[in-house]
Amino acid sequence: MSVARFDRIARALHPIDAVPAGPEWNLAELDGLLGREPPVAAAVLLGLVERDDDLQVLLTRRTDALRQHPGQVSLPGGRMDPGDASMLAAALREANEEIGLEPPQASPLGYLDPMRTVTGYRVVPVIARLDPDFVARPDPAEVAAVFEVPLSFLLARDHLRELDIEFGGRIRHVLEYAPYPGAPEQRIWGVTASILYNLRERLEAVR
Repeated sequence: MSVARFDRIARALHPIDAVPAGPEWNLAELDGLLGREPPVAAAVLLGLVERDDDLQVLLTRRTDALRQHPGQVSLPGGRMDPGDASMLAAALREANEEIGLEPPQASPLGYLDPMRTVTGYRVVPVIARLDPDFVARPDPAEVAAVFEVPLSFLLARDHLRELDIEFGGRIRHVLEYAPYPGAPEQRIWGVTASILYNLRERLEAVR
């Protein structure tokens, strides 16, 4: 059962040995809001943990002291460093620094589509199967909380809505999830919600 489940997810992704190139999937929504400087390359890790009859998505909440996106729910990740051999290496390094995930505890499945952020990043999400025995050790300087949400909850269409917010003198359409009963205090929205939406869209295209 689990093999078939992860096989379907892998088939919905870009292969792990072929980082997706080309324009980011959400550029139309950011028209007029992006600066002229080239975006900074970044990678995040979307970790899936098998628990009983469902998969859980591992999420974090950033500390309030961080300069960008303080206090927001996010995926482990960050900008690519000169020493990173690949986007995969960057995602794994960041996950190790932020929540103590060791590389052998993650089995990469593939990539989602790249996306842009209004803060100047080109983000490539890496999807990985995580060891169920992994116990997070969050870095208190960066991570205020680590929690899990069922993938089934995040894939349900009626759990995702669109917000209208003002940014840069115009109205933006931003995605937000309904509160998850197991962690109602954690607001999943913005970039993280968009990444999860992209996963849903790619999964729905695979039968």
